[in-house]
Amino acid sequence: MKVLVFGAGGREHALAWAIARSPRVTELVVAPGNGGIARWAATCSIPVRCTAVEIREDTASLDAMLKLALAEQPDLIVIGPEVPLAMGLVDELERHDFHVFGPSKAAAMLETSKAFAKDFMRANGIPTAAYSVCTSLVEVNAALKDFTAPLVVKADGLAAGKGVVICASKREAEQAAAEMFSGSLLGAKVDQVVLEEFLVGEELSFFAVCDGTHAVPLAAAQDHKRIGEGDTGPNTGGMGAYSTDALLSDTMRDWLTRNVAQRVVDGMNAAGTPFKGVLFCGIMLVPQHGGPLRDALVLSGAQNSRILFDGKMVTPMVLEFNTRFGDPETQALMLRLDTDILDIFNASVDGTANQLRIAMKPGASVCVIAASEGYPGSYSGGKVIAGLDAALDSSSVIVFHSGTALADQNVVTAGGRVLGVTAYAADLRSALDLAYARLAGINFEGMQYRRDIGWRALR
Repeated sequence: MKVLVFGAGGREHALAWAIARSPRVTELVVAPGNGGIARWAATCSIPVRCTAVEIREDTASLDAMLKLALAEQPDLIVIGPEVPLAMGLVDELERHDFHVFGPSKAAAMLETSKAFAKDFMRANGIPTAAYSVCTSLVEVNAALKDFTAPLVVKADGLAAGKGVVICASKREAEQAAAEMFSGSLLGAKVDQVVLEEFLVGEELSFFAVCDGTHAVPLAAAQDHKRIGEGDTGPNTGGMGAYSTDALLSDTMRDWLTRNVAQRVVDGMNAAGTPFKGVLFCGIMLVPQHGGPLRDALVLSGAQNSRILFDGKMVTPMVLEFNTRFGDPETQALMLRLDTDILDIFNASVDGTANQLRIAMKPGASVCVIAASEGYPGSYSGGKVIAGLDAALDSSSVIVFHSGTALADQNVVTAGGRVLGVTAYAADLRSALDLAYARLAGINFEGMQYRRDIGWRALR
């Protein structure tokens, strides 16, 4: 099979790495890829190449991606980032009879519109926090009376992981909403914001493979969104993640598959917009739940959704959906995946996901992100990265590139999140030791990273 992957980040590097390990792949194209993928391609046993195509949210970019697919004629196309999904790339490719792993534009609204996702969850009995959708500051001020601080303000559209603000007071929430409406917070105006009840508990990223009819559990990971250690500072696209079997008991996996992922598939199917691809469910395991919002704002199905997990009764609540693989969770998951990834992609496309038997290696995997100075705010690129000796990469430790480029034979920084140093071992502590030891040998000006990935599990 010839496979085409669209995307340029660490997620796409990890997916390309997993795809290249399949004995059925004869050629792999990554568009546009990045500096790390381009260097890694030279070490592969099959032809792997990057090809320039800009992924932007406009018609010209959509046309360019379609033109590339028509020129390459791949047997399978895998779409990594959310922007092409939001633009309807899957719909365009399927009109030309390509086999594509990913959801349609209509199904991707589970991620591209937080308001749509919240209303969908309420309509389909999927437990989620109480919320209110507002289209103006007047509506925000009226809705705030139903909330207690702290609370969460979410921009309705895509925001590269930075459209969620946790507010300590109603005044902060009003200010965050005002900055979202004006465009000063995210660089672009939004038409809607979602006010949401603040949930306290353990976060979990749960992934399921969907084929329009069936939802099959893949694995779980835990992301670290905040820039600072101890989960402090502003949200980012993700500063690290880990995956272990201990994150998800059999009981919890079955519950989430049945009451969240399968309800999504059934609800989207009933609406005439079947969901195919991978469903990323951001979950909060809430030890106790209740309060004054229960009467004012409906909690969809949460009243009867308590389950015993890790010795505690919890209510699993959906924080958000993503309609593609997460970053940096994917980097960690790919090192544990023990099933040919082409089996997963093909089953989703062909409608045979219920026949999948997905196996994950026991043990633990971890990804630690090295970011540019200033991230998640403004940052500069072009910093030469030292210590990227490909000979040090293996099946247990590998550096996935997120935001890099090639310049004068050097790999340089070209993004906020630059590298994802990823390791697999028999246990989490050992995996972390491997990742941090590899990271200690890498350097670029202003490099920052968290030194406490996995701290909750270690505690």
